[in-house]
Amino acid sequence: MNKTKVDDMLIEMIAPKLKEIEEKFSGGGALTQDDINTLLLKSQYNHINHLDTKLNEVVGSVFALEQKFTHLEQNFNHLEKNFNHLEQKLSSDMANLEQKLSSDMANLEQKVSSDIANLDQKLSSDMANLEQKVSSDIANLDQKLSSDIANLEQKIEATIQKALNKNMMTLIVVIGAFLTLSKIIDKF
Repeated sequence: MNKTKVDDMLIEMIAPKLKEIEEKFSGGGALTQDDINTLLLKSQYNHINHLDTKLNEVVGSVFALEQKFTHLEQNFNHLEKNFNHLEQKLSSDMANLEQKLSSDMANLEQKVSSDIANLDQKLSSDMANLEQKVSSDIANLDQKLSSDIANLEQKIEATIQKALNKNMMTLIVVIGAFLTLSKIIDKF
């Protein structure tokens, strides 16, 4: 979140009061409830600005992850198009082969009969090999995609956990500082 003119105006409004409180406190003077409220306002303002900065960092990380997911999706779509193109080409090649075989059969029935038996056996073997390879490639792609998504989820969880831990530590430090300041103020 970006600072606004209202933010700047707020700080400008309380800056003289903060200076006055600082001088009063360094001079050993007692602080009034208004002084404490002004210090708390400044502390909360700083804390909120810090949290806004951290939120912007987390939003940036999430946006980067979304871009990576989009890129993975585009790659998958590209692979799917290539597979469809291969399937269409294979269907077209099969249709052309059937046409040629029918034409040759009319001209050379005995020779073609022998060639068809050999060709059928070779095509069956090639088709089985191709099906096995395509099936293996799809299984490998699925496994890799699942692994990449799992790794990405772990990274997202780790990033979010780090951000939460940082924010929690910052909050504890601010509360500790406030309690310490309160104890110091109580002693004066």
